[in-house]
Amino acid sequence: MITRRDLVVASVAIVLTLSVVAVHSQTSVMGSSVFEWTSIAAKPTDVGEVRQFFRSPTATLDELECHVTTLKPGMQSHPPHKHANEELVIIREGTVEVLSNGEWKRVGPGSVIFNASNQLHALRNVGTGPATYHVINWTSPGLKNKATQ
Repeated sequence: MITRRDLVVASVAIVLTLSVVAVHSQTSVMGSSVFEWTSIAAKPTDVGEVRQFFRSPTATLDELECHVTTLKPGMQSHPPHKHANEELVIIREGTVEVLSNGEWKRVGPGSVIFNASNQLHALRNVGTGPATYHVINWTSPGLKNKATQ
């Protein structure tokens, strides 16, 4: 038999659940924006530096992220790895080698690299000067927090 207390407890649980859902769904999405190079601070890393431009949900993506990495000569950002999200890498300056489809390929300024979902990839600076590149990552709906396969 359902008691008055059971109804009160159930009502409170429903209200709290709806409140959490409402707050979660109000996460602001990034609209049209402009990010000026000189306004984004470069943060030193062990291998060079990084500028984090944005990391935010958008109207169509769970997350859109853009950063720019500068690698010192002879350095790599990290060992070969893979992840569920896809990404574009656009070389701004320098000469790099990228691991793509199991092969290392040498590319320079203006080159574009697409890293597909769950494909092993890496990048290293093989030039005599700094190598700078833009990285654009996106997480499609349903992929956020999905473990790498």
